[in-house]
Amino acid sequence: MNWDAGIMVPLGSFLMVIIIVATISFRKMRERELQAHQDLRMREMDHERRLKELEIERLKLEVEKNKAVRAS
Repeated sequence: MNWDAGIMVPLGSFLMVIIIVATISFRKMRERELQAHQDLRMREMDHERRLKELEIERLKLEVEKNKAVRAS
């Protein structure tokens, strides 16, 4: 097979464009994946904080209830 420059230059240019587009696509996909993980972690932390707040509130109500029972 004869590798003529008339064929190799356009083919090489075409492959270069494909590689550049693929690299950019993979980078954007990775950035979106990392952002999704970060958002999920933030939601988890917020959820844990709310659970702790609810537990504290429940304990406060329980203490008040016990005080009211003792006072009666």
